Amino acid sequence: MVEIRIHGRGGQGVVTASDLIAHAAFAEGKYAQAFPSFGSERTGAPVVAYCRVREEEIRSREPVLKPDLVIVQDPTLLGTVDVFKGLNKQGYVLLNSSKRTAELGLTELQESMPLGHFMTVPAADIARKHTGRTVPNAVLLGAAAALTGLYRMDSVSEAIMNRFPGKVGEMNVAAAQEAYDLIIQKREALNQGEDAGKEAVDA
Repeated sequence: MVEIRIHGRGGQGVVTASDLIAHAAFAEGKYAQAFPSFGSERTGAPVVAYCRVREEEIRSREPVLKPDLVIVQDPTLLGTVDVFKGLNKQGYVLLNSSKRTAELGLTELQESMPLGHFMTVPAADIARKHTGRTVPNAVLLGAAAALTGLYRMDSVSEAIMNRFPGKVGEMNVAAAQEAYDLIIQKREALNQGEDAGKEAVDA
């Protein structure tokens, strides 16, 4: 079973992101579960959502305490919330940021993880380019597909279009596809050697 925890702020589509991951996995014949955990529901307040994906029926209902994938939609949470708490040592981190790892103070975390398991993506910038808004959730869904292989990009597109039919869905699919392609490029750079790979991941 793959367990996912998504951190963000109210208004960033955190809960929608977990729902879309579940729908993408379900479209591939997997069992999936998505649910939120609200502290305060006001816009800008920290929000956490969880998702589980499994080949067999899921019976667990408790919050995800040992995630295999952590998605951070808002980098300002890094100084206030322990977003990486309980992270599986072989797990993945996907962070919405255009900054380098050292600037974020996360070099130690990155180096403690398998090469290529920690990635940053300028999700807000990509979202703005395609949709005119900075909501990063759909962008990070595409990036997560490329990073983990948990579900396919076409399943992401299907989930987005089912949730947001028409032009809005098409814009978000384009944003997700750009993020997917970006992560694929970074992963391919890892094949050039560890030093080149680290530089590409941090680009």
